[in-house]
Amino acid sequence: MSKQPTVGIANAKANAAVRAFAAGLQAGHDRRDAEVLNQQFASDVVWGTLFGALVDGYDQLHRIHVRFQHQSGTSRTHRYEVRHVLAVNENVVIAHIARLALSTDGEPLPLSCELDQPFSEMAMYVLVRRGEDWWLAAGQNTPMRPGGAVSANPHQ
Repeated sequence: MSKQPTVGIANAKANAAVRAFAAGLQAGHDRRDAEVLNQQFASDVVWGTLFGALVDGYDQLHRIHVRFQHQSGTSRTHRYEVRHVLAVNENVVIAHIARLALSTDGEPLPLSCELDQPFSEMAMYVLVRRGEDWWLAAGQNTPMRPGGAVSANPHQ
């Protein structure tokens, strides 16, 4: 038996907050609108990129998302799926949300190591509640590749 403590607590509002957060990400992505995509990000958000860089602050991250949204096409190319939620206290939630690359018929593409192909990614989000609102304080994304420790598609 492990001596490590359990840090998660029961928090019924945490799941709803994470699902609402993911829905906001999806809406921003679908509309190609960085304002909508980032509307839940705190001003002092810190993001760790899949290349190991840190993006410090809303303004810097927003500029990157504006550029990405302008480069995107017009069809729905990704779907956000909540994979795990851990409330560590009443005001802090850690969530893992997958962003799945989709085929033209809306199905997740097979995972690939090819750098020139669309890719799926897993991101860890740290959400903090201020009043009744939940804000992204920190995040980190990493590409999903074949042979990962956990299936990238829970339906497989």
